[in-house]
Amino acid sequence: MNWRNPWLLPILILVLASAVQLDLPWWSLAVVAFVVGLAIAPTGRVAFWAGFSGGGLSWVLPAAWLAYQNDGLLAHRVAQLLPLGGSPVVLVLVAGIVAGLVGGLAALAGCWLREAMRAFPTAQQ
Repeated sequence: MNWRNPWLLPILILVLASAVQLDLPWWSLAVVAFVVGLAIAPTGRVAFWAGFSGGGLSWVLPAAWLAYQNDGLLAHRVAQLLPLGGSPVVLVLVAGIVAGLVGGLAALAGCWLREAMRAFPTAQQ
């Protein structure tokens, strides 16, 4: 497998986060992004953008699909509760940005933890 493929990390986060969020709470996205960032993200920049795009898509795709299925009725009502002008599209985009930030920061934290552990060698006795 080519680990340098730029599409690998976002797709891996998207698939794993979507599968995990079927049974676990919403914040399980952060755990998935953290583990992927810790395990295979080469740099902090790549980790953040992979987590942002994979995490954001893991919420945007189902939210857009569900809004499409019911003609945006529920999304319109929820968007009226928030200062979004009642727009289901804006609600889906805001949800994607929030999930993207959660995933991106978690993946970045995982990558930074790996770099921090590499910076401190184990004590030899």
